[in-house]
Order: sequence, then C-alpha cells, then structure tokens
Amino acid sequence: MNVDIEKVASAPSPPPPPDEKKSKLRNQQDADLSDSTELNSPTTDDDVVLPEEEFIPPDGGILAWSQVLAACLINMLAWGYPTAFGVFQLYYRDTLQLPEAQVSWIGSLQVFLAFALCIFSGRLADAGYIKSTIIVGTFLVVFGTFMTSLCKEYWQIFLAQGLCTGLGLGIIFMPPLSVVNSYFKKNKALALAISATGTGLGSVVFPAVIQYLIPQVGFPWAVRCAAFVALFISVVSVLLLRPVLKPRRSGPVFEWDAFREGPYLLFTLGAFLFFWALFFGSFFINAFARNIVGFSTTDSVQLLLITNGMSVVARPITGYLADNYIGPINMHAFQMFLLGCMFFFWLAVNSATGLYVFAIFLGFAMGAAQGVFGGALASLLKDPRKMGTRFGMVCTLCAFSSLAGPPTAGAIIDRSNGEYTWACVWAGTIVVLASLTIMSARVAVTGLKLFVRI
Repeated sequence: MNVDIEKVASAPSPPPPPDEKKSKLRNQQDADLSDSTELNSPTTDDDVVLPEEEFIPPDGGILAWSQVLAACLINMLAWGYPTAFGVFQLYYRDTLQLPEAQVSWIGSLQVFLAFALCIFSGRLADAGYIKSTIIVGTFLVVFGTFMTSLCKEYWQIFLAQGLCTGLGLGIIFMPPLSVVNSYFKKNKALALAISATGTGLGSVVFPAVIQYLIPQVGFPWAVRCAAFVALFISVVSVLLLRPVLKPRRSGPVFEWDAFREGPYLLFTLGAFLFFWALFFGSFFINAFARNIVGFSTTDSVQLLLITNGMSVVARPITGYLADNYIGPINMHAFQMFLLGCMFFFWLAVNSATGLYVFAIFLGFAMGAAQGVFGGALASLLKDPRKMGTRFGMVCTLCAFSSLAGPPTAGAIIDRSNGEYTWACVWAGTIVVLASLTIMSARVAVTGLKLFVRI
C-alpha cells in the first residue's frame, strides 16, 4: 500500500487573486494543518493559526520522544492499573466472602470513569491546562489507592478504589495524548502506538506487584507499594511533559458538529462496537482457564500476565507498519478483524497447552488493535489543537459500551450454563462488525480505492 491519499484527492481550487493576502495565508495554513485523510472536513476561521504562531512538528529528537515516554508512563497508570483488578477481585471474593458480581462493579466503575471523563480532560488539555489536569488526576489515583489499603468494608472499597481512583484515571488519560500528537506528523501512529505500550507494561507491573507481595507483606502494604509505584510514575511524567501548541481557550466541550463529518461519525460507531466486546478477553480468560480448563488461581493470573505482556510487543510493531506501509486506519481495521477471528478461534481451545498458545496470540491481537486506535483517529483530524476534544468525545461514548460489554458477556455465559461458546461468537461478531465500520470510515474519505495508504 504505497499510494498516498494526496494522489487520489480531487484537484485543488484555483489560487486566489494576488491581492487577497489574508485568503492566501488561510489557504497555506489549511495545507499545513490538513492531514491527508481529511478531504471532507470543513474548515472555519477558528481552525486557522497564523504562520508565525504555528508549530512545526519535529517528528523526532530527544524532546519529542521524551513526550512519548511521558505518555507511556501515564498509560501505565491510566490503563495498566485497572487491569490489575482481576487480582483484587480474587482477594475480595476470598477474604470478604462477596459475590463476584458485586465485586466486579468496582472494576467496572473504574473503566467507565476512565473513559467517561475523557471529554472533560480532553477539552482542558486543548485549553492548555495539561500539567495541572494530570496533577489533579494523579493525586486522586494515589490517594484512592492509599485509602484502599485501609478499607475493611465493601462500601469503603467502592468509594476509594472504584470512585476516587476511577475519577483520577479518567482525568489523566487524555492530556498526554494531545501532547504527543502535537510533536509528530509523519511518525504519529508509531509515536502514539509506543506511548500505548504503557498500557501493556502497567497491566504486567501492577498485577505482579499485588499478586506476589500479598503473601510477603500482606494486602495493605502490597496496595501501598502499588501506590508508591503510581506516585513515582506520576512525578516523572509531569516533569517530562512539555506542551507546545497554543491553547484553544474557546470552543465547546462537546462538538456536535463533528458528527456531521461522515468519516468521524463512522469511526465513532466502530470504536463504540469495538470497546463493547474488547474487554471480553481480558476479563474472562482467567475464569475460562479456571472453570473450563482446570487452572489454579495462581496459574490463571500468570496466564493474564502473558496475555498483557504480548500486547507490549504488538503495539510498536503495528505503529511502525501503519506509518510506513499501510496507514493507521487500514491497520486499525485489519487488526480489529484479526482480533474478531481470535475470539472465534477461542471455541477450539480445550487444553492447558492450547490455552497458553491462544493467550499469546490473543494478547498480540488485542495489543495490535488497541495500539493504532489513537493514530487512526488522529489521522482524521485536520486541526491538532482539537485532538483532546475529538478523542475525548469518542472515549466518552465508548465508556458506555465498555461498561456494558463484560456484563453482556457474563449474562450470555450464565444463560449458557457456564459455557463460553455463544459468548465467543458474540464477541467475535461484534469486533468483526466494528472493523467493517472502520473500513466504511476509510471509504468515506478515499472512495472505493483499494491501494490507498490512510
């Protein structure tokens, strides 16, 4: 796929008369800010930044890659920490003698808030309040984690770990992505994919800290150690971040006009479907290993670590291929299709060896599909100053699908008397449908052309 989108775009309009200087400036700025994928996006006066005010993305260098490191660290916390909840769920169920469904609401609330608040934190990032937003969010995460170590009752855990920590996770997620997006153009998908590896790293570090420290120092101090890790990550990331774009102070929190753009609307619908079924793998592979294949609790946690670890490997690979050969949206749709196929392949797993092999490929497929999510959406944005708002809108809508996904899968499993067959069929069908919707967004930009990199 070596044909650029510019080659299939319609011919530009004739240049304006020489005396219309203001119009020339605006046309030049539109050319600078436009991504090759956004042929149908309207441009308004608010989209224009005068040439002396614009920032040329360096696409590399120590400063630019340090922003990727900062975003990677934040992703370790924003999404790596919630994936540790499987360890918490086992502990709460065994020690507090609580039903699994009741305990799972704590983790579900975390994920919901991590998505739902993106619309507000994204708008704050666009307005220039990047570091202050991250400081507030990380304070809530660290404070909530320390309070969790002191909790004895379910309602205390729900407020500390579910509500307080979840609020912090939702606040810190978006601002670093806006910063990384502003530093890269040609290598944008790669940079965002590398920053997304923090999710995989955190999903290995935090469960390991909790799982292996509980027998050594007890649950309260294991949780406090996780809080200290979160505090260290937060401090380093805040010190590294260097926002460069001029803040966009004016503008709504939710831009309804964005949904008049066909590609953006279709991408949002595809993302909604994708996150509806995505967490089926990470939430239920442990239960499948324990209840169907016969794994012990410890072995099932190790299986989760393998799945999460493979996602770290997948993300930079897909980001590099997306930037240099395939295109972010093409890669995102293709990897989503492969992930949907993996859920169908789950039907054939019936042994410990097969489950370990399957976990490796499932982790790679999940990491690859998630890794280019940010780059695919960024390629649809004409104005990089709107990255926080537009991305936050998508994530906020996906909060509801991600909240409904695991209960939907659980209900299917319960109705199937503990069998996973129809749950796998449901997840595979939804993710394949999501990939086709993302491809529809691509067709809305390029038309019915096959070899177009976008």
